[in-house]
Amino acid sequence: MEQLRQAIKQMISISEEELEGFLKDCFVRVFKRKESLSVPNLIPNEIFFINTGIIRLIINDKDGTEHTTHFALENQFIADYSSFMQKQPSLYTLQAIEETQVVVMPRSTIDWGYQHLREGDKMGRIIAEFYFIYQDNRIKNLYARTPKERYDSITEVFPNIHNRVPQHMIASYLGITPVHLSRLKKI
Repeated sequence: MEQLRQAIKQMISISEEELEGFLKDCFVRVFKRKESLSVPNLIPNEIFFINTGIIRLIINDKDGTEHTTHFALENQFIADYSSFMQKQPSLYTLQAIEETQVVVMPRSTIDWGYQHLREGDKMGRIIAEFYFIYQDNRIKNLYARTPKERYDSITEVFPNIHNRVPQHMIASYLGITPVHLSRLKKI
């Protein structure tokens, strides 16, 4: 849990006593490659902090086609935040792409943080702001950049992604076909 401790200390001013109280219900879990951390139609009650590994967010369209909407790497928080915050069933699947170790933060931990931490609201805002900015940039890139520009810039957001994620998932994230991705790589 040391990575999570350091991440929290970088976000907010927190005493060791507060940190212990916040982390008391958290636990470490390892997910195997292709294992789901969260699935559609259930209300998410956990936020995950990635120690090692990579996770992708998947949504299925009305025809059942999978679309990768996000990747999350080490030292990042991941959840279906909207569904978590609104206590509504999720539309997303969170899937480990490789063996992934996470710290699981149950809803009780998040609620405790808001009630007991001096800067609990600030930590929640920082995480939400990070995710909002990421999503805003994702939408801008999807509509304002060419597929080639999106491909060329993916490693800025996700370092070493090409060595860790299958090409069809990268193509899905970029909003193109695997064949188109193959062509782009040759340019």
